[in-house]
Amino acid sequence: MARDIFTPEHEDFRETVRAFIAKEITPHHEQWEKDGVVSRDVWLAAGRAGLLGIDIPEEFGGGGDEDYRYYVVLNEEFARAGVHGPGFSVHNDINGGYLRQLANDEQKKRWFPGYCSGELITGIAMTEPAAGSDLQGIKSTAILDGDHYVLNGSKTFISNGILADLVIVVAKTDPAAGAKGVSLLVVERGMEGFGRGRNLDKVGMHAQDTAELFFDNVRVPKENLLGEEGMGFIYLMQNLARERLSIGVTAQAAAEAAFEMTVEYCKTREAFGRPIGKFQHNRFTLAEMKTELTITRTFTDQCVTKEGRGELSIEEAAMLKYWNTELVKTVVDRCVQLYGGYGYMTEYPIAKAYQDVRIQTIFGGTTEIMKEIIGRSIL
Repeated sequence: MARDIFTPEHEDFRETVRAFIAKEITPHHEQWEKDGVVSRDVWLAAGRAGLLGIDIPEEFGGGGDEDYRYYVVLNEEFARAGVHGPGFSVHNDINGGYLRQLANDEQKKRWFPGYCSGELITGIAMTEPAAGSDLQGIKSTAILDGDHYVLNGSKTFISNGILADLVIVVAKTDPAAGAKGVSLLVVERGMEGFGRGRNLDKVGMHAQDTAELFFDNVRVPKENLLGEEGMGFIYLMQNLARERLSIGVTAQAAAEAAFEMTVEYCKTREAFGRPIGKFQHNRFTLAEMKTELTITRTFTDQCVTKEGRGELSIEEAAMLKYWNTELVKTVVDRCVQLYGGYGYMTEYPIAKAYQDVRIQTIFGGTTEIMKEIIGRSIL
């Protein structure tokens, strides 16, 4: 499908990303999946290649370009290559948004150079064992004591959790104030009382480190408060639209990649003396997927364009996240069916895709939460 949202500069960047994946990621990804974590070297390589902090000012080592489409290109190429190990999207799309918008001058000087070079890997800690989609239900507290906040609590399902050097932690600085008592604190590697649990064993995305985090009387300096105290919940709501857009972009690209590899398989795999793509039922299945992907691509690119203009609404981001992640789940499932028994073998990329995409209707807000957001905007 022809697309008109990118410039030649974006396509040049796409080639850079493809070359980076081929050189720095693909040869190592299988081992990283066995290890459950990537090498920190790939983060440093990404920093050298200009893939981190594209929207961070050049004075701090960033790219100095706030054009969101560069992150779209990056996410699309990683999804199409089926490499989910390096958590660059969490670092760039999610954490980068909070840091760029909320960090003060001192914090920028302290954190941005390492953020852009890959020396400081970031994570964000929202979800807790008893609070997932309901962010107002978090139990972690950070009570001010002199020049420090005393942070206590635990988080789970934290992407980049093992490698992260800086973690944006969502905690209640005023437990009695409800949503108005939530703040964002940046916890740094090595702070006393900051511990990491196990690297969680997931269904898919095995090379992406996902961990439990524990905070036992961690004394976080007031200088590590991100933004204003008590504004954390508002900041989360403002930034979740970008996160959900990024997930939707990734889902669309992953679905297209699965479809394309399945079309090639249907051209070459034979049954009863002819390619399986020649059977009417299989052609109809491919026709359905192509139509769904083409329609969804139009809406996805429309949302990307709106985000670039600062016009993407919370409801539109929720619609995109809901639709695209449910679509990739069903597309990959149908592709596995067309592969037959080989589709169930993990040596085939389609089987890995089947494992990797299942999480997308869950993280960043479940499908059910997306429908609730959309529904509330209607009534």
